[in-house]
Amino acid sequence: MDQNPNKKMKRALLLLNTIFLAIGGCGGPMIMRLYFIHGGNRLWLSSWLETGGWPIYFIPLLINYLQRRRKEGSAAKLYFIGGPVFVASTVIGVLTGFDDYLYAYGVAFLPVSTGSLVLASQLGFTAIFAFLVVKQKFTPYSINAIALLTVGAGVLALHTSSDRPEGESNKDYNMGLIMMLAAAALYGLILPLVELTYKKARQVITYTVVLEMQLVICFFATLVCTIGMVIDKDFKAIPREAREFGLGETTYYSVLVISGIVWQGFYIGTIGVIFASSTLFSAIIIAVLLPVTEIFAVIFYKEKFTAEKWVSLVLSLWGCVSYFYGELKRSKEKIDAQTLETEMPLAVSVDTP
Repeated sequence: MDQNPNKKMKRALLLLNTIFLAIGGCGGPMIMRLYFIHGGNRLWLSSWLETGGWPIYFIPLLINYLQRRRKEGSAAKLYFIGGPVFVASTVIGVLTGFDDYLYAYGVAFLPVSTGSLVLASQLGFTAIFAFLVVKQKFTPYSINAIALLTVGAGVLALHTSSDRPEGESNKDYNMGLIMMLAAAALYGLILPLVELTYKKARQVITYTVVLEMQLVICFFATLVCTIGMVIDKDFKAIPREAREFGLGETTYYSVLVISGIVWQGFYIGTIGVIFASSTLFSAIIIAVLLPVTEIFAVIFYKEKFTAEKWVSLVLSLWGCVSYFYGELKRSKEKIDAQTLETEMPLAVSVDTP
């Protein structure tokens, strides 16, 4: 695991992290919204839960260390993350902490289906920042996918007010939209910063280092949210909120624990996909999961699925197909080019007297 993985290993890591991303990307918003629907109202607590499960990374890191210890003995290193990567992860972690708050604010006042479609604009922000920060190259298919997914989010804005939860003020609803859009923009910057850290690191970035980075990122994000909880007196409010929770006190604490675990799937999946592929691919996967989350919200929370949402869903799926078709085509062209380069010397040697 601590050597550069070959293509086969990277494909396996890509598949594994895509699964993590799908579980966290769909499950996280659903559980967070469940908390707010049944009486929860602590924004910093909800933000904290997005990254508060960071100690879970000690499990795979400890297993990895014990395996290396068995092979290398006392010479096995306890950790691999270098100083510059640690500092970069700290900065990303602080930004993630504030992004957690913006996202939690949006989820608190928006239906899951509406918030998910607003969040689809993240792909556009990621594309812009990826171009500026890591010089991400685009193909006509990826540009088409970005356009379709962004337009899909824009279509929703034509009639979002029809989804306003009963009893919620226009001010809260509009602030939810603004905060969700701000969360999309900030996370659109965070993803390219992760890839930039990989590229600029003066060390080999292995999957073990990726796990260590995510541990640092989540720790500092949680620290930011913990400070917010202290200022907002969330710790004192938790016992009272648990007693008043609509589904009961036991379910309240279960929701908090499950939320903390499920969200870690999203974060490790995201940076894992960036490691095995690219920032843009990670953003595409996140955007593709949004319509799936909408469908779950309609099924489990009985949210309205308007005509605008159907249009947005179709455009999102179309964008997904466009992107993957482009990637398959580009992959085939690379294989053909490599085959041609391999055969050309043979042809020259035959023709040379």
